[in-house]
Amino acid sequence: MLKCLSIANWNVWSVYFIISFRIPSTQAFFGLEGDVVDIYQREFLALRERLHSAEQENLKRSKELNLVLDEIKRAIAEKQALRDINHETKLKLWNVTTSKNVLQLPSIFHHLPHLLAKESSLQPAVHVGQGRTGVSIVMGVPSVKREVHSYLTDTLSSLMTELSAAEKEDCVIVVFIAETDQQYANSVADNLKFPVEIQSGLLEVISPSVHFYPDFSRLKESFGDPKERVRWRTKQNLDYCFLMMYAQSKGTYYVQLEDDIVARPNYFTTMKNFALQQPSEEWMILEFSQLGFIGKMFKSVDLSLIVEFMLMFYKDKPIDWLLDHIMWVKVCNPEKDAKHCDRQKANLRIRFKPSLFQHVGTHSSLAGKIQKLKDKDFGKQTLHKGHANPLAEVTTSLKTYQHFTLEKAYLGEDFFWAFTPVAGDFIRIRFFTPVRIERYFFRSGNIEHPGDKLFNTTVEVLPFDVSLTKTPKYHRTEDGFIRIGVFHNGLAEGEVDPTFGPLEALRLSVITDCPVWVILSEIFIKKAE
Repeated sequence: MLKCLSIANWNVWSVYFIISFRIPSTQAFFGLEGDVVDIYQREFLALRERLHSAEQENLKRSKELNLVLDEIKRAIAEKQALRDINHETKLKLWNVTTSKNVLQLPSIFHHLPHLLAKESSLQPAVHVGQGRTGVSIVMGVPSVKREVHSYLTDTLSSLMTELSAAEKEDCVIVVFIAETDQQYANSVADNLKFPVEIQSGLLEVISPSVHFYPDFSRLKESFGDPKERVRWRTKQNLDYCFLMMYAQSKGTYYVQLEDDIVARPNYFTTMKNFALQQPSEEWMILEFSQLGFIGKMFKSVDLSLIVEFMLMFYKDKPIDWLLDHIMWVKVCNPEKDAKHCDRQKANLRIRFKPSLFQHVGTHSSLAGKIQKLKDKDFGKQTLHKGHANPLAEVTTSLKTYQHFTLEKAYLGEDFFWAFTPVAGDFIRIRFFTPVRIERYFFRSGNIEHPGDKLFNTTVEVLPFDVSLTKTPKYHRTEDGFIRIGVFHNGLAEGEVDPTFGPLEALRLSVITDCPVWVILSEIFIKKAE
């Protein structure tokens, strides 16, 4: 083909060369009038211009043919990749049988044909968890590598802290590490440090196959967005699809969350009851936050429709636009005005107030983007929680920040805030009179500073009867305290062994240096009846 182009170019210049020599000599013009000479010159110039245009057109056609050749090469490569799949696998993937009369059903492979090249393309590369199913609510938390700061641990801590024991048995939280770097995904899973929640089935961590995403370099710019943003929103659509496909068989409802949020107390039961109390099953989305794609609940049976619609247009528009288009298709009449359409969509998209989730991140997953989004309907969240604790003297080796004293925290008036703890620091509660304690609860960090938590800190008690400090069941410190608990993800809670009898004091001891300041936002010491 390229050889033909070279011959064509040679022919064009040959014509130019021959015609140049057919122009009459200077002597032949001596007997002609001047206007005849002008005519010949104009014709010559016009002919030269036409030859130049022909040359440019040939160059243009050459470029177009090269593009066609590239497309042919790409198609051949894809076809070769498909040949690597055995016949049995192809039949499974395309939902066909050996019958010649069976119709070919649409599937994900029509929208993402590259998935056919690898059988593992739809299998999670990383899967940590117990595979729990049969729950009421599945919560999906997609997370990507952020350049500045990761909020994932704080988000999960908030979600799980606000769950009761019964609620923890009725849900599953799926973290989707939306990166194809398997080593990174494994490191995230290892660093989450929620072994109890993973072992119980409450928490799962997955990541996609390296073959899941298509070639993003061929995306076209649209709606004024640069290529990097188009790539970001396109990949985000596919992330949501993967997560929804994984979650749809696990529970009755699916709630889409993000990895930089905090949750209100009692959020789980509030969402579940709101869904069950709907007078009709016609709804499509229940919104528990007004921001973006945070706190959006779907019926699991609707996820297949939503995923298929998203896959059809994943390259074209962002997720919030696509969801609006789905509802338009379902209920809007093109012959009626926009107000009528909005009223119809309101039956499918129902808002709950106040919001149950608040966005806390400032660094977007889109590189370089700062977003200080806040849900105004979330309201003012309390930064501490007070209780009626036994009368006691409270002391600490920690340096207090401003007016946020330990005394106020113990009395339930405010939270305690201190500078960075080091090994050996303590918080001691010495009761005015020995008292029998049934249970204890300490919460560190709060909604505005979720990272200011106690790490590697123990809970210790000092029985009034010193003879009880020699019990072999518990670790005893040199000064007679008995270690009965430890902080886990910023919380310490448990029951006190009644054989200890009345207690003289209770102490929190810091074992190793902490990387951050510390907030103690809740202290609850329940006396035995």
